[in-house]
Amino acid sequence: MPDPHDQPTEHRIVNPATEEVIATVPATSPAGVDAAVRRAAEAQRGWAALAPADRARLLRRFATAVDAAVEELALLEVREAGHPVGSARWEAGNVRDLLDYAAGGVERLTGRQIPVAGGLDVTLLEPLGVVAVIAPWNFPMPIAAWGAAPALAAGNAVLLKPAETTPLTALRLAALAAEAGLPDGLFQVLPGAGPVTGAALVDHPGVAKVVFTGSSAVGRRIMAACAAGVKRLTLELGGKSPNIVFADADLERAAATAPGSFLDNAGQDCCARSRILVQRPVYDRFLELLAPAVRAVRVGDPADPDTVMGPLVSARQRERVRGYVPEDAPAAIRGAAPGGAGYWYPPTVLEAHQAGPRAAVEEIFGPVAVVTPFEDEADAVRLANATDYGLSGSLWTRDVGRALRVSRAVAAGNLSVNSHSSVRYATPFGGYKHSGLGRELGPEALAAFTETKNVFISSED
Repeated sequence: MPDPHDQPTEHRIVNPATEEVIATVPATSPAGVDAAVRRAAEAQRGWAALAPADRARLLRRFATAVDAAVEELALLEVREAGHPVGSARWEAGNVRDLLDYAAGGVERLTGRQIPVAGGLDVTLLEPLGVVAVIAPWNFPMPIAAWGAAPALAAGNAVLLKPAETTPLTALRLAALAAEAGLPDGLFQVLPGAGPVTGAALVDHPGVAKVVFTGSSAVGRRIMAACAAGVKRLTLELGGKSPNIVFADADLERAAATAPGSFLDNAGQDCCARSRILVQRPVYDRFLELLAPAVRAVRVGDPADPDTVMGPLVSARQRERVRGYVPEDAPAAIRGAAPGGAGYWYPPTVLEAHQAGPRAAVEEIFGPVAVVTPFEDEADAVRLANATDYGLSGSLWTRDVGRALRVSRAVAAGNLSVNSHSSVRYATPFGGYKHSGLGRELGPEALAAFTETKNVFISSED
């Protein structure tokens, strides 16, 4: 673990659209993490002992409190993350909806009765204890709730470590939880640097499970650290997702929707369809249709309701994108972005011959897509799977049989046919290969935060 004395005592929070400091937030030391784990463990015992209906009722109160604060939370997200305000409102609403959904699962978290000879055999689902949720900066609110809501519903305490750059919405959510009546210490937010605060959480023996969303490189390090304590782990990591367009597709619709699939959140989305694979007979026509759709994307002030794409989250992230694609590099399509203050980068589409080898296969995490032609169905599947990642993807075709074949052949956890949907709170989400480990959301989400205990009761005299 890095020397805790090297950690700043506070983090400055910068508005990505203006580069102005909007807040300073104290960093949590390893000693602070230890104290938080102890408080959480005490709170968790009482929480798990509550009647399921009472636990569900408190979670619904939390959801109601979030609902009343949607606009406040959205404006915080605009200021700290640079998200367009319409997107930020959806994100705050998603937290509310996920809390409601998880509350509905509390009384349905049932075990099984298994037929055996000589008695009765039942399984019980028991909470793990204290869960650490390490959330990313790209979608600070909803992804924090992906782990926190089902973990709380299953009877656990949650320690949430937000990213250094985006802690404000997390801190407000913790305050709303307290206002809703959740027990003190049950849901705590611990801001701080990943290598110090995050590492202290991962290494703490009182933490039973770690939920991490972030880069594959950091995910591998967390996985190795968890191995020492045989600690439960869920990883949601990177992506380089394909958008496969067959010649029989509705080209106009496929082209019109493609910008949103890789420009949402300025491309800072692990599900971004940043590899556009187009069947050769319609390749040129698709590019003709795509160009005006990309250039029509309005990039600007995230507080403006008409803005579609805001800035990148930080100067560091902008330099990362530039490292893959300099702004003056040849491009098939380039949109516009503001100048002056703010971490802006224009929407950019490269053809395969214009992209360097890294840009074609590595996750850029910016508003950049690479378009590649393919010959036939087998070639499309080969190209789609030619990556270490396997998180999401889309395919466009009018042929139902082809849609089924390709969906089965593409190695990814979440696929959409004739759409770009990836994440719904009612369906499971997660990746293949280097995109992660385990699944979040959906009907089984609460069970992922429990241990299964088997109990045999003899009926013999």
